[in-house]
Order: sequence, then C-alpha cells, then structure tokens
Amino acid sequence: MANRLHLVFGGELVDPSTTTFKDVNNIDIVGMFPDYQSAHDAWKAAAQRTVDDAHTRYFIAHIHRLRDEGLAASPTEELGL
Repeated sequence: MANRLHLVFGGELVDPSTTTFKDVNNIDIVGMFPDYQSAHDAWKAAAQRTVDDAHTRYFIAHIHRLRDEGLAASPTEELGL
C-alpha cells in the first residue's frame, strides 16, 4: 500500500478568522507523516501546545493529493513547476 503523505504545519495568523500567516518565514513545520492518523496526532499535540494563543493555528495538508501517479501529468507538472 502506498504512503498517503501528510504535512503538519502552523504559525501565527494575521487574524484568527483567516488562514493568512503573519510571517511565512516563521511557519512551524511539524513534519511529514505517512498516514492521516499520525499526522492528526502531531497536529493535535502542536495545537494543544499553543491553545492559549488564539492567533496560532496548525493545519494538515494532504500531500498525497498533489500527485496522482495514475495520471499522465499532475496539475503541478502542467504548470511547469
């Protein structure tokens, strides 16, 4: 079974009602995880460490959705990236 990679990251937001980071150079990269459960566990731990800071949020990005090996070219490749 293929890994379903997930990236956990977070940081301080400009406004807690948006997802715009205040300083993208200071984004906290928690790590890359091989499955959703381990990513969720890491996300939860990071979020709980910063629970008193309303402007700090953590996210899980589904990296495995960015590339589908079954397609001739992924949308990223189409852009030439």
